[in-house]
Amino acid sequence: MKGIGSHMPIEKRRFIHSLIFPTLFLLVIYVVKLVETLEGISFAEYGVRPYSKEGLWGIILAPLIHGDWDHLFSNSASIFVLSLALFYFYNKIAYKVFFLIYLMGGIGVWLAARDSWHIGASGIIYGLSGFLAVSGIIRKHIRLVAISFLVIFLYGSLFWGAFPFEINMPYSWEGHFWGGLAGVLVALVYRNEGPQQPRSPLEDEEDEEVDEEDAYWLKTDIEP
Repeated sequence: MKGIGSHMPIEKRRFIHSLIFPTLFLLVIYVVKLVETLEGISFAEYGVRPYSKEGLWGIILAPLIHGDWDHLFSNSASIFVLSLALFYFYNKIAYKVFFLIYLMGGIGVWLAARDSWHIGASGIIYGLSGFLAVSGIIRKHIRLVAISFLVIFLYGSLFWGAFPFEINMPYSWEGHFWGGLAGVLVALVYRNEGPQQPRSPLEDEEDEEVDEEDAYWLKTDIEP
């Protein structure tokens, strides 16, 4: 007996599956903030602190911690929308992409950033934006190129937040920079994995002709 999900259109099932991880990730960071609020404590010291032993844990924990509710609210919509796009359009490599951006961004901050506690999921937002903006273009996949331009249109202004245009900037521009760079690098590394540009009928016909020729020459080489 087939399950109910087997009768659901593939695209709808794919969309529902794409909702799971972004929803769970948001749930975790909201629970973290709720615990801080209810207990009257701050987890800021579990963030990334460059070149410090205690700051190493922040590579894993920092994206889950936010300074206040406004900080969390400002990140929530972007992290959800961009994660959803990643898991929907790049479902086969989505987990690898997400967690590489997560770790690479944190490591970058630990290696090169101001001597301060760096917290928040902004680096992941920059990383996902960088990946989605670059990946579709280098793959030359029409559908993904459209997503790339949409991300650039909606999040292109984030670019200015990845550089220190002011002294003593109140947010971690280093987290933005390393997250964005991680997203671009991951897009380049995984350009041959996941969705690829559809092949045209002409290319398929050429491949068939080449295969027939190869088979012919192979046959004549073997037979006396």
